[in-house]
Amino acid sequence: MSEVYRSYTPAEKRKRAWLLVRTVKQAAADAVDPKLNRQIERIDAAAEERGRLEAAALFRQNEKAKAELATAKAAVRAATREDKAAARTALAQAEKRARAIETAIRRAGL
Repeated sequence: MSEVYRSYTPAEKRKRAWLLVRTVKQAAADAVDPKLNRQIERIDAAAEERGRLEAAALFRQNEKAKAELATAKAAVRAATREDKAAARTALAQAEKRARAIETAIRRAGL
């Protein structure tokens, strides 16, 4: 597996699969058209750029969620008796958001 995260659109996945089938058939005949390989490389380059941007966005969101979680924990500790319930609710929401972002990062394979 490649070490680079790529994010393909559904159309790119279909086109890439079709191109790979064509190149495999041509490879069996020992006559691969270089245009097909260039098209695959263009699709991979676009997916790699999109993946790089998406990964950076996910990591930025993760850092922001961690900061919000730390702020919420501090707010619970510093809250008065009347404000504790609201602070705990905010803490639970911050934990849920942080878990969701970590799951998204894990699902993306980053």
